[in-house]
Amino acid sequence: MIYSCCIFVYCMFECFKMKNSVNYHLLFILVLFSLIVTTVYLKVKEPIFHQVMYGMLVFTLVLRSIYIVTWVYPWLRGLGYTSLGIFLMGFLLWNIDNIFCDSLRNFRKKVPPIIGVATQFHAWWHILTGLGSYLHILFSLYTRTLYLRYRPKVKFLFGIWPVILFEPLRNH
Repeated sequence: MIYSCCIFVYCMFECFKMKNSVNYHLLFILVLFSLIVTTVYLKVKEPIFHQVMYGMLVFTLVLRSIYIVTWVYPWLRGLGYTSLGIFLMGFLLWNIDNIFCDSLRNFRKKVPPIIGVATQFHAWWHILTGLGSYLHILFSLYTRTLYLRYRPKVKFLFGIWPVILFEPLRNH
């Protein structure tokens, strides 16, 4: 989670750079951050530490995304806020599952299986954060392709699954 989120952070901070440029300073900081988090986590084995470090990276992404949809590409607010909202819904359900785990287990024993399955909030965490992350990847791609002067369009495969198609505005 830490390493993939660092890749997201790098992409979001470099989306307005020229092709083939590399920000070695930011790359070094993110690799160092990842290695330090990994080393400390392996030493202390404290999940809260890992969650706080991951939360810092997600918070950085949220701030950068809000900047982009507020000042650079305001028409991307829907996609940006939808990805954030779905991710946060997953985070909320995961926390509910952590806090009320014993109560939810007892509840599931008393209700029909379909309701029990629907209240597996840890599973919903994985589904919703996966979907929110996917939508954020689309947001990142859309932002980058706009900057590179392409004409991106969101299409829906099978009427439900969003993908980005793009064509150049001019020859490169």
